Amino acid sequence: MRLETENDIVVIGAGIIGISTALELQKRGRNVLVLDREGIAAGASRGNAGAFAFAEIEPLAKPGIMRKAPKWLLDPLGPLSVPPAYALNITPWMLRFWRASWRDRYEVSINAQSALMDHSRAALERQIADVDGEALIQRDGQLQLFEGEVEFRASEKDWDLRKTRGIPFELLHSPDAIAEIQPGLNRRFTHAGFTPTWLNTVDPQKWTQHLALQFQTRGGPIDVTQITALTPVEDGVVLSTPSGDVRARQVVVAAGAWSHRLAKHLGDHIPLETERGYNTTLPQGAFDLRTHLTFGGHGFVVSRINDGVRVGGAVELGGLELAPNYKRADALLAKAGQFLPDLDIGGGTQWMGFRPSLPDSLPVIDRSANTPAVVYAFGHGHLGLTQSAGTAELVADLVTNATPTIDLSPFAASRF
Repeated sequence: MRLETENDIVVIGAGIIGISTALELQKRGRNVLVLDREGIAAGASRGNAGAFAFAEIEPLAKPGIMRKAPKWLLDPLGPLSVPPAYALNITPWMLRFWRASWRDRYEVSINAQSALMDHSRAALERQIADVDGEALIQRDGQLQLFEGEVEFRASEKDWDLRKTRGIPFELLHSPDAIAEIQPGLNRRFTHAGFTPTWLNTVDPQKWTQHLALQFQTRGGPIDVTQITALTPVEDGVVLSTPSGDVRARQVVVAAGAWSHRLAKHLGDHIPLETERGYNTTLPQGAFDLRTHLTFGGHGFVVSRINDGVRVGGAVELGGLELAPNYKRADALLAKAGQFLPDLDIGGGTQWMGFRPSLPDSLPVIDRSANTPAVVYAFGHGHLGLTQSAGTAELVADLVTNATPTIDLSPFAASRF
């Protein structure tokens, strides 16, 4: 552990946001120390679907979403749920979520998300080139699947939105057309949208570890420790840990679902909640998966991970303390077995992770209002991997007093 004034910048968090940020700051000539409570890619960066979902520009809070709210408590295995034991805890967050779904806020979120996605796509290509990472990238596109004409027609506004934002896609109107891209799907899926520029990584944990290794090879240290407090001082920030204080001139908080607890030490109250995501990873040979599959009407995806298959998704707004409900992973896997009749659903490994979520589906990318030496980079929900390279460049702009390439006001910590 580096103590006292040796530290130029400390990045708290060794997930994909923290590691990407540390690597970008290092490229700009800064000395960076990364601290994490568990280690590299130990949280949501380990078990996510591995998708760079640049086409997903619509926030979870959209007009009409609250009409579905009563169903959430009644269907604990549904695509979007709130465990009854957590309902009172999340009420303030849900009120902000409801306000974010109003048309005025929704439009702001769409515009901001589109700008961040465009920037992040370009930033990812720069990152891939910088770390020689093409071998860990899959450029196989994505199929978004619909059961019947009615469900497909209900999605037309989403496709129109993508068209206006310059996102390429092809609409498919028969099971046979779908099978040309992905054979083996149940013919109940009659329509689809194919997004050819969609990217995945072969494994989100391996991708994060690859970036971390580049950071370490270039001289960057990564230590495992718990940050118990942040205290501003005249020349920077003191980070309290069980083994002693660590001093830094500047700090980046990228601790995922735990970030708001650190922000509170500085007097910043940010309404962060957790999208608890579940999945099952099946071994190699489970299915001949040729593209990323999104079953939007059922709230889950199927992606290729290390030549195996990962089935996961859904949103459970349940905080950090409740025990996992792996019946949700079982339900998703059972559906996948119905939708992909040749899928071998045996021999899988289950996982649950905490995805840091803010009510308007936008992250916080901003300085602390009370301590300018601290920059926040968290709250990406299920888009952390997608927006990691772009966020890293924007955070590095803030830290180095460069002019960000997009407007950061929609991502302000004070917007709530």
